[in-house]
Amino acid sequence: MWEYGRKGEEIITPAPLRPFSLMAVYVLKRPLDIIGSLIGLLLTLPLYFLIALAIKLDSPGPVLFRSDRVGEGGRIFRMMKFRSMAVGSDRRGPAITAAGDSRVTRVGRWLRRTKLDELPQLWNVLRGEMSLVGPRPEVPQYVGFYTESERKVLAIKPGITDPASIFFRNEEELLTAADNQEAFYVHEILPAKLRMNLEYLETMSLRADLKVLLRTLLRIVSPLKKDEVKKDSVELRWQK
Repeated sequence: MWEYGRKGEEIITPAPLRPFSLMAVYVLKRPLDIIGSLIGLLLTLPLYFLIALAIKLDSPGPVLFRSDRVGEGGRIFRMMKFRSMAVGSDRRGPAITAAGDSRVTRVGRWLRRTKLDELPQLWNVLRGEMSLVGPRPEVPQYVGFYTESERKVLAIKPGITDPASIFFRNEEELLTAADNQEAFYVHEILPAKLRMNLEYLETMSLRADLKVLLRTLLRIVSPLKKDEVKKDSVELRWQK
């Protein structure tokens, strides 16, 4: 396991080099991220007020939740979400959330199911901390389990969505079925996600990003059926 230290807001570890062939694509992603996040913020702004009101009426505490995540080059940043749990829940229990977690509020369950809790991350994109598409950012404690090769995902900005997020859209239900939820996440789900993210890194293109965004929207409007939410349905074996 990698040992990390802090220096300001940075994890002290060298960032892996980006393949030169992908540099042009990576540079072009930024202006598209700015345009996309601005359009997204303008279109969803009315929702912000409705969601904020629902959160305040449902449980005491702030509307937004900020969490430390590991971003590009191993730097720590504060990722924003609409609060979906009771205040202080991040200090009571694991950093992962299984279906039926008692820490999740009533409004929070709806927000997480519809993925609307992720909307504030458009601000992270606009600020240059995240991209619309890229490996989902992890909390520092789980980045500590990354191998040398897996740390290559830290070469680019993390994203709001990625192929692994689409594949593991039923992650909370999968964790519920596990005997040891955190061990199952660290040893089964996380390595599978990282393999998919490494593949994305090697084949990154603007066209691929558009496909990921479209598939993400389709998954949001087309929820999983109950018979799809099974631990063995994910077929993790093929990725080992």
